[in-house]
Amino acid sequence: MVFLRRPTLLHYLLLSAMLALLLFISSSWLPQSGVRDCGSAWQPCLIYYHQTPEPPLVAEEAPPLIQECPGQSFQAWRLLRYLKSSLADADDVLLEPYLQSWDQLLNFMESLGTMVGFFSQKVREKVVLIRELSLKHSREAHGKRGPPDSSGLQTAASFGLKNEGFRSVRLMVGAELREGVVDFSRRTDSGCRTLLRLHRSLLWLKLLLEGLAEGPDADGQYKTPGELSRDAYKVALAPHHHWVLRQAAEFVFLALPGRQYFLQLVCVQSQREAKPVLHAIIHALTLVHTQTQRILTEHDMLELP
Repeated sequence: MVFLRRPTLLHYLLLSAMLALLLFISSSWLPQSGVRDCGSAWQPCLIYYHQTPEPPLVAEEAPPLIQECPGQSFQAWRLLRYLKSSLADADDVLLEPYLQSWDQLLNFMESLGTMVGFFSQKVREKVVLIRELSLKHSREAHGKRGPPDSSGLQTAASFGLKNEGFRSVRLMVGAELREGVVDFSRRTDSGCRTLLRLHRSLLWLKLLLEGLAEGPDADGQYKTPGELSRDAYKVALAPHHHWVLRQAAEFVFLALPGRQYFLQLVCVQSQREAKPVLHAIIHALTLVHTQTQRILTEHDMLELP
């Protein structure tokens, strides 16, 4: 019996080891389909999926403190890269990287859950409108449509963002003033008016991030993201919104996730790690917001209806 038991035990051990190795190897090759890590329909979801990563814009310029965050659409380092690129002209804001910054900020907003989706959709419509107006201006200026890329989608160049028309905020403002499409007494779908709405929303996001970067109060307590969003909203957006929209915003703030979720979006685990990342983004947002504010102020456009 002794001689029968030892080979049987060794046999089982070998089979177990081979099975574990097989599972490990096969799991590395399994296709990663979309898997949602969600709460209820009102709570934010992180979507993990296998995708071919976008090539870095300038990989060596990505700040070492802000890393690629796998499996999510919002990438803090890309946001920072686009914000800095939009300030390539000393006294202007380049429109293409400015709108690309908003593409990343929209990814950030949409990661916060279903309730934020209504507001992020309104922002997305404004980004799309500026691109459409730029394309229209480019057609009229050059008499032809810009070429689509190989996927059939309009490229940044085909939207006219790299041409003389809407290459920058100053050029867009000047072109629309010359064409008489900006009305200071009634609402029009001009690029300047649309930019002003994005400008106000940018201030809201900047103030929110500043709140997240702050330390605790005297009792060692941090404000919740909902409280920080409400405070920022009262300064940046509430004065320009009617009562119904202000009430709807209150429900959105109640549904925002906790602070740890926001830290996860910038790929850090603690408030200490988040502070330098948030400060880098806040600094870039401040520069872009200040430059845009200066241009709009020069043309008395801060209160366009």
